[in-house]
Amino acid sequence: MASGKLKRYGQLIGLKPEAYEKYVEDHAKVWPGVLKTIYDCNIRNYTIFFKDNMLFAYFEYIGNDFDADMKKMAADPVTQDWWAIMEPMQQPIPTRKKGEWWANMQEVFHTD
Repeated sequence: MASGKLKRYGQLIGLKPEAYEKYVEDHAKVWPGVLKTIYDCNIRNYTIFFKDNMLFAYFEYIGNDFDADMKKMAADPVTQDWWAIMEPMQQPIPTRKKGEWWANMQEVFHTD
């Protein structure tokens, strides 16, 4: 297990209405290589929710260098192939920051 302090992330992106069924079907059988890369990049409890053509992702990061782990994930060929299938179904929100695909959200409350 990585020794970093746990940090929670929330992200938001649109989903094209015509893509809903395929997106859900594909996520019912995520490729093992994609899941391994997510784990190897220190992400835990990764969950995606859907409402009103929006996807909300939640995950916990346990590593020490988020940017380096995200570069590692982006460099993985299996993950690149997965993203090539997922990205055309997604619709980034207009208010995302430059360089974001999924828009990062600000945590304003948490309790255990």
